[in-house]
Amino acid sequence: MESLLRGWACKLEPGGLILPVFERHVFVCHNIRPEGAPRPSCSTDGKSELHTQLQQLTKAAGLGNTVRINKSGCLDQCEHGPTVVVYPEAVWYGHVKPEDAAEIVQEHMLNGRPVERLRLADECINTKTCPHRAGSGQ
Repeated sequence: MESLLRGWACKLEPGGLILPVFERHVFVCHNIRPEGAPRPSCSTDGKSELHTQLQQLTKAAGLGNTVRINKSGCLDQCEHGPTVVVYPEAVWYGHVKPEDAAEIVQEHMLNGRPVERLRLADECINTKTCPHRAGSGQ
């Protein structure tokens, strides 16, 4: 059963538990590879300042109940890391820095416009033939 609570779309679960219905899920790669690995890491220290910035700025923008920021394991876009993907739009961002978080929240989360300068090229997503990927043969 869907209801509206304080302006947010919510689901009423059995037992009266009310859960927000997220409009977007944002996954921030948090993968750490061992030194000398053939592909790079998205996080060097396991702390992910990028994730923290996105989370804090999303909440500050009043989106805490409609946008969920999650740490993820490897998103298999290592050559473009740190990588962020936003669903349901399936917008992939690459080489994202903590200082890019404000622009992502303002433009994409609040205004619905992906940040084009950070978007990964379609031909690089979910393919082993991306020209940036080590051993792609291209």
